[in-house]
Amino acid sequence: MLINLLPDFFAVLDSTDPLAAYQRYLASHRRLLDGYWNNYVIPPDGPHFLDIVRGVVSADRSDLRSMLERTDVVTLARQVEERCARAFKADVDFDIVLMVGVGGANAGELVVDHRGIAFVCLEHFTGVANPETFGLGLDPELIPLWLAHEVAHVVRYTSPTSRAEMRGVVDDAGYYSYWDTARVVPLRELLVNEGLAVHASQLVSPGHAVWEYFGYVRRQYARVREMEPVINQAIEADLDRSALGLRLRYLSDGMSDDARMSGRHVLPERSGYYVGARMVAGAVERRGLPWALRASASEILALANGAAASAS
Repeated sequence: MLINLLPDFFAVLDSTDPLAAYQRYLASHRRLLDGYWNNYVIPPDGPHFLDIVRGVVSADRSDLRSMLERTDVVTLARQVEERCARAFKADVDFDIVLMVGVGGANAGELVVDHRGIAFVCLEHFTGVANPETFGLGLDPELIPLWLAHEVAHVVRYTSPTSRAEMRGVVDDAGYYSYWDTARVVPLRELLVNEGLAVHASQLVSPGHAVWEYFGYVRRQYARVREMEPVINQAIEADLDRSALGLRLRYLSDGMSDDARMSGRHVLPERSGYYVGARMVAGAVERRGLPWALRASASEILALANGAAASAS
């Protein structure tokens, strides 16, 4: 189901007291927005919440309004929803949410009361970087790519036929936590999870530059490919381990060089997306994406290893 929060957000901006209006907006959509804040920003009951909201409601939104005048984001999202349902052979309901965030993730996945949610924060897709909103300036043509990526996660986490470790952890809790899953799910599953989402976005939204499917710029993509042997060696030692620091090291922006050191090398940010996509490529090719999205990491890697053994 498509959930469009844009009208309510613009009503906040147009109100006589936007700060109070945002707090009412958050309360009205707490089921969705609490998950967004807790996973991708800060806890909304934290000491810096109001400071962030003041910036959100006072920021220049001319770039966003201009993008929305020329881009039918509702139709775009509905098309992605239909394509994903077909491409992934969806056997579970999910929501797609159009929203304006607070400069955190450009898109993400949530599970709330066992229901999967893929959201996109449109301040990042105006085509113009905006320092007031922390908008990344991504082209709005990339919205389907990112939504498909997040829907793939949602299917893996909530499909009744999924054998993924992520599904077990999320199902036990009834919700998805970026932080908690990283502490208990092995790095192998996290890499496979992101690699599958990369392949899903390529299938649903073809035609983009190859590096865009990984969330890289061109130079970063070249650097990751150049350092692939070093990255693989570093990751191999960590595959069976579970730790938040590993997720941040291989799958997050913003980590220091020291946190990404491997021997004498500094690993590129988010290098795990490329490694994960390489890890699952054989399984996707041999069994198809719907099977791979629901397979355990061990099933996927056993298939890849079997193919490699046959080739040799």
